[in-house]
Amino acid sequence: MAVILALVAGVLAAGCGGGGGGGGGALGKEITLGNIGWDENIVIANMSKILLEEDLEFDSVEIQQADLGPTFQGVATGDIQAFQDVWLPNHREHMDEVRNRVEQLSVWYTDTTQFALAAPAYMGITSIEEIPSTGVDEITGIEPGAAVTNYIDDYTIPEYGLNMDQTNQATAAMLAELDRRYTNQEPIIFPAWKPHRMNNDYDLVYLDDPLDTWGPLNDPSEVTTIINNDLRDDYPDAVAFMDQIRLNEEQVVSIERDIESGSSPEDAARNFIDNNRDVVQPWVDAGKAEQES
Repeated sequence: MAVILALVAGVLAAGCGGGGGGGGGALGKEITLGNIGWDENIVIANMSKILLEEDLEFDSVEIQQADLGPTFQGVATGDIQAFQDVWLPNHREHMDEVRNRVEQLSVWYTDTTQFALAAPAYMGITSIEEIPSTGVDEITGIEPGAAVTNYIDDYTIPEYGLNMDQTNQATAAMLAELDRRYTNQEPIIFPAWKPHRMNNDYDLVYLDDPLDTWGPLNDPSEVTTIINNDLRDDYPDAVAFMDQIRLNEEQVVSIERDIESGSSPEDAARNFIDNNRDVVQPWVDAGKAEQES
């Protein structure tokens, strides 16, 4: 009996040993981050995973890849706790569907975004109106769920009378096709955006849209994070951390380029963290302050 009581006492003592404010130190701290496969999403999700696990003592941070629509819905239902690559107003329709079930955090990208149809500079055009003169018979697009995809099909092609269709594929496949054609100096029309390493890798021209067929997408977007409504109560330290994240174009592109050079996404994120602790420490400090409150 004495042995049994000693074992029970040990278990109770172990069970009472965790837990500061904000969920800090609690067992089983797990969250899932959404990832739609866009380069900047891969960057910020992997940075967040490393810092949440290693600095804020989360047991597991899973990065779950899915298309854009299901990712928004996943955050709303709680299957995904946070999605850090929300472009507004680009993703406005998806946001409107879940607005009452998610919370929007601060804008984390500090430079100016840009979205437009683009062409390599060697094609010699500056406007969508000039596309028919190039002999290109298709627009090499990205995922069907992207807002830009719908604007191209619904507005750009018909309003400019372009005798072509848009082909859709994963962003990685579009970028591979861009690289192949650029290397061979072949014509290509495709959606481009900033921030992205493509702007440093190639000499590109963002084409003017005099008919404003891209509407709000012609204006700079805000890149932000949405979280499930329960996350602030469950893990306020994670919310404080994500709300403090700030990155500029040079920083995002440097990690993208490391991945392009052969590093895994997690290794590239870790390389940046190790060499830029002054950048990420305020994010960590915000989370730790919540744990200690």
